[in-house]
Amino acid sequence: MSADEAVAEVPSGGQGRAGHLLEWAARGLIVAVFTALAVLNLGGIYHFAPIDNLEKILAVAARLANFMFLILVAATALTRLSPMMKAKGIEPRLSALLGTFLCMALALLPKADLGPVLSIISTMLMMIGAVLSFIVLRWLGKSFSILAEARRLVTTGPYKVVRHPLYLCEGIALLGLALQVMSPLAVVGVLAIAAIQFRRMINEEAVLNSAFSEYLEYAERTPRVIPRLLAGFF
Repeated sequence: MSADEAVAEVPSGGQGRAGHLLEWAARGLIVAVFTALAVLNLGGIYHFAPIDNLEKILAVAARLANFMFLILVAATALTRLSPMMKAKGIEPRLSALLGTFLCMALALLPKADLGPVLSIISTMLMMIGAVLSFIVLRWLGKSFSILAEARRLVTTGPYKVVRHPLYLCEGIALLGLALQVMSPLAVVGVLAIAAIQFRRMINEEAVLNSAFSEYLEYAERTPRVIPRLLAGFF
């Protein structure tokens, strides 16, 4: 199937009443789900009381950073532009949903006994990943999508470094989380998430390539997810 066959164009005159209602229903669902996740994330801070050592301070900071990112997802969903094109079929939608929520399921696994050093490293990775994700999402702004959709092409800022900076930043946080729940099941989960996220990138690139004539040139000069500075180490 070609890229053109894999995407559907939204009529320039509008989505129609049904499409408009569906778009706002999707926005409302994103707001509800991510606001609930943000509240649950913030509520978990009480587990660290009293906050009397470095590990607990970093854990609370990581929770706050993740809270800010989740709230920004909810807020951005309300202000984003209507899509110009969308991926067709079940697979792009399923990949997007699994990629979004499977990493959250990873947090439900039992915590590993890491010791203070690895615990601090894992928490710092989660905090750094959440902060960077917030910055990237703020830059992406009204072009934000969970599903593979084209709204507006962003090629500046973090998107000048790699084509999928949000996945890169979320991957940093995922690495920190994986350390905290390290087990054979966690390793399988991380590999599955990485494969799904890669599939999401392919789906999104197909839509963006169909929607924007300049995307191919942008893709040729910009790495997918590993910055050129680091590519030589992999």
